[in-house]
Amino acid sequence: MEKQLDYRQYLALAIPFVISTVTQPLLGAVDTAVLGRLDDPSFMGGAAIGAVIFNTMYWIFGFLRVSTSGFSAQSLGTRAEKDSLYAYFRPVSIAILIGCLFILLQYPIREGAMLLFRPEQDVVASALTYFNILVWGAPFVLIGYVNLGWLMGRKHVKETLFLQVSTNVLNIILNIVFVVVLELSVYGVAVATLISQIYGFVLGTALISRRLDYKKIFKYSSAIFNKAAYRKIMVVNTDLFIRTLCLLIMTNMFVARGSSLGKGILAANAVLFQIQYIIAYLYDGFANAASVYAGKAVGEKDAEAYKTLLRTATVCTLLLSGALTIVLLFFVDDMIYLFTDIQEVIIIAMNYRLWLVAFPFIIGFGLVYYGIFTGCTYTGAIRNSMIISLTAFIVVYILAIPMLDNHGLWLAFMIFSFSRSIILYLYKNRLERDVFF
Repeated sequence: MEKQLDYRQYLALAIPFVISTVTQPLLGAVDTAVLGRLDDPSFMGGAAIGAVIFNTMYWIFGFLRVSTSGFSAQSLGTRAEKDSLYAYFRPVSIAILIGCLFILLQYPIREGAMLLFRPEQDVVASALTYFNILVWGAPFVLIGYVNLGWLMGRKHVKETLFLQVSTNVLNIILNIVFVVVLELSVYGVAVATLISQIYGFVLGTALISRRLDYKKIFKYSSAIFNKAAYRKIMVVNTDLFIRTLCLLIMTNMFVARGSSLGKGILAANAVLFQIQYIIAYLYDGFANAASVYAGKAVGEKDAEAYKTLLRTATVCTLLLSGALTIVLLFFVDDMIYLFTDIQEVIIIAMNYRLWLVAFPFIIGFGLVYYGIFTGCTYTGAIRNSMIISLTAFIVVYILAIPMLDNHGLWLAFMIFSFSRSIILYLYKNRLERDVFF
């Protein structure tokens, strides 16, 4: 990495990553928006429950993308062909195994989720329709995570952008056709998503085959499946697994409590959460760029490059947070109307919209620093930050909700997000000392 990384270089990588990653929450946003045009809020509630089930399944193993990106970026720093092969084929083997397990265990996963959320009966029917279709996409999604992580880590910006945008645009188009035109409601949303998942897997594999000679797996086969190497991967992935598990416990507690407050609150929270997801994914593009530069710095053993990256990413995060806060302050009402025309849901969502205005400064540093830490594969700090944040969330959840109802739920969520940012900020100097010296 160049020691004098400037804002132009950082943004040249971050902005395409923002464009590619922000299309991901737009999928859920389009699901919510097209179903929000139907008369019955149970369709929105069912899709929200179904989406949380798959977010739970996939986010738990989201380390497949994150860790692949980190190891791929480090292989960019070492400039060794074998390292780039290891960074791809090792996580692919894990993704195949986990994806097949999802399909085999679909019944207990589905039934367990229904017991956890206990939604109203009409919401259950929609959620089951959504789940029974999309569970077959599990292997494609998980291998797709590896494909995306490897391309990002190697700074293949055009391929990354084309893969993400084309896959998600296809999903959006199919959603509109199946739900608005053909009136297939939740069934149409699920089928559209499954088709797009398969397309993304095929395209990603084809793009990587142009950059990576698959035949060389035989040349390095003994090293690729080296037990010690897998143990190192699993140490990193275990930390990220715990991080994601904490995030999902928080998310599922949030949705479950919202569901218990009625389908109106559930639907309104779903709308606000979709806006929150879009904000978070904007930061995720900056985090992905930071991860690539951090991983390359580790591969080159360049502490000065790390320090320069830290300064650059911090300033860019501050500027992005300020811009997003201004946009939300003036346009959050319009955003709510984009997702639904059901007056009950709109009125409820309006009561909680100001929580989103504060969100950028609360979550921004936590997400971008997360990218830096994963690029350095310094994941113990990430694990610790999430355990502490979840503990804070649960305390506020227990104390605030009985007094403030849904406002208490949003307060607990904000405390969780703020804790992540503060703790990772405090860890940044320890990372430099442990990794580079």
